[in-house]
Amino acid sequence: MQHIYDESFERIVRDVHVGQQQEEYYPVKLITSRGGIHCRYYPLKDTEQAAIWVGGVGGDWDTPARGLYPLLCQQLTKEGIASLRVRYRYPAELEESVLDVLAGINYLHDEGIQNFALIGHSFGGAVVIKAAIQAPDVRTVVTIATQVYGTETVADLATRCSLLLLHGTEDRVLPPDCSQRVYQLALQPKRIILYPNADHCLDQVADEVTQAVRDWIVEQLNRSSTKVL
Repeated sequence: MQHIYDESFERIVRDVHVGQQQEEYYPVKLITSRGGIHCRYYPLKDTEQAAIWVGGVGGDWDTPARGLYPLLCQQLTKEGIASLRVRYRYPAELEESVLDVLAGINYLHDEGIQNFALIGHSFGGAVVIKAAIQAPDVRTVVTIATQVYGTETVADLATRCSLLLLHGTEDRVLPPDCSQRVYQLALQPKRIILYPNADHCLDQVADEVTQAVRDWIVEQLNRSSTKVL
């Protein structure tokens, strides 16, 4: 097993419990040295690419843009990309949530995944940025209405990991200036899209967000696979 480290802790997935298939996914519980992490796994045979999806401080299985996460988890399998949704053990605790994502990456490594996309909404934007900095196999990060706190080192993604930031201009929870500030700190390759009249969840532009996120993930992961070959 390939281990992933943070500054003070080796994150090890000690065991995995996989439940019976529910709709398009399998319930997965990762047994780790810091407790169990519940996930929903959309597997795909013989793929080396996967996306990991996390929500905001609400925890549970929250998703922006009118069901964006389960929708794209299903759609991306047609593009050869598996998906793993991760439910935080302790929502709103940044470092613990980052470790949850790293555990998900650790698990998918054992499933044969070598190239990752990380997607996070709101608080989850900071989570996926921090996780990507610690995990060299992450090829791209997508943030949706991200917060600024926890993203200060986004430039450490450097040229190995691309960044897409999406934000609604009418966001009253985290103003669009948050994504703009992260964009200014980040290095290329990066892109920011601001959606007029959209709020924190971007429900008003769900179709546009779905298309943008899908196209970005497919393009970036395929580009990484080509480089590896």
